[in-house]
Amino acid sequence: MSTVLHVLSAGAIEPGLVDAAEAFGERNDCEVKITWATTPVIRKRLGGGEVADVVIATREAIEGFAKDKKVSGEESVPIGRVGIGMVIRDRALAPDISSIGALKYALLDAESVVFNRASSGLQVERIFAEMGVLERIQGKTSRYNNGPAMMEHLIKGKGSKEIGFGAIVEILMFRDKGLTLAAPLPPEVQHYTEYVAAPMLAAPEEDLAAEFVNYLGTQEAKACFAACGVELE
Repeated sequence: MSTVLHVLSAGAIEPGLVDAAEAFGERNDCEVKITWATTPVIRKRLGGGEVADVVIATREAIEGFAKDKKVSGEESVPIGRVGIGMVIRDRALAPDISSIGALKYALLDAESVVFNRASSGLQVERIFAEMGVLERIQGKTSRYNNGPAMMEHLIKGKGSKEIGFGAIVEILMFRDKGLTLAAPLPPEVQHYTEYVAAPMLAAPEEDLAAEFVNYLGTQEAKACFAACGVELE
């Protein structure tokens, strides 16, 4: 029976990580079992004493976990960064968001605005607040705990002026399911979330965990992430 490596990971890098984990597992005759959760949920689970072999989350979170002696910060490996984009249903007319002014108009003109409560959603909330539109669109805003739930809302939605905002990688995961990446946020307000992998200090499979984290920094693994929309640092 092959060894099982347990990974607790943020979902924004899912497609690239799945491909990299499969390649690593085949090469090392092991199973890489991934549990997906938002970074806030990962923080709560580790705070409650949960143990995995490898944790993948935002840079800020990993640095906090290292400070709390949950993961090895010295052995952490950066994976890449993920930007935020606007998502619409296929065949819907995409509003212009090429500038801050255009984005503001699109938000005020939309029938419904959807985003999540995960890392990307918290950044979207901050950006809209700084633009001065968050309170103005509050009555037509829907929030979901994670990206996939938000995407399902959009897929099942109606109307031609419903727009959503989320991690570009997650949006691309639904491009064959009825959704389209309309455009990234304009450069002036774009926010990139950096994701980092680190072995847990109490990892049951300590050596294999360190090996997997190191593998995620190789060119082979980076190619898996780049192919799925993760920008390499």
